[in-house]
Amino acid sequence: MLNEALRHCGLIAILRGIEPKQAQPIADGLYRAGFRVIEVPLNSPEPIESINLIRQKLPADCVVGAGTVYLPAQVDAVRAVGGSLIVMPHGDVKVIDAAKAAGLDVLPGVATATEAFAAFAAGANFLKIFPADLLGPATLRAWLSVLPRSVGLIPVGGISPENIDGFVRAGAVGFGVGSALYKPGMSVEEVAQRAQALVRAWCLATAQ
Repeated sequence: MLNEALRHCGLIAILRGIEPKQAQPIADGLYRAGFRVIEVPLNSPEPIESINLIRQKLPADCVVGAGTVYLPAQVDAVRAVGGSLIVMPHGDVKVIDAAKAAGLDVLPGVATATEAFAAFAAGANFLKIFPADLLGPATLRAWLSVLPRSVGLIPVGGISPENIDGFVRAGAVGFGVGSALYKPGMSVEEVAQRAQALVRAWCLATAQ
């Protein structure tokens, strides 16, 4: 399902710090702007409840899941409320295995070619390039010259409308967007405006 969602729009909303009371209106605005993947990091307030509320609110074509997942046991909690995506800051094979066994999509974080190959060998077809603002588009080009063609690279960290094009040209298939999209305390309207600007940047970059 992650494949289909990213084909619609290659942007993953990272709602770090969101509270359950904000979850549904913010998520609804993101969906209307074109986002089809929403991640609630587990170091947010009551993240499982927010995932549950977002999953209840949005249509089935939107992938909803958790970020900052670092324990296998957390995978079951996400799945129990309908989450279908596990995003990790690292590449722990135990967490990847737990997500695959639960039938969930998994996006492990990698920062070196060695980590990228290890995560792919563990069953991950998409890799989170983190932190992308430090690694840069040149790193993606280099990795894509040696990684299997089936691997999709998704930069995360410091992504904004201004640098999406450079990463797309380097071969990125999607992006995780955090603070350029959402910070705690933002209004629904402000998040929606930022979402629209990001979607425009994505569409322009991928239309070339």
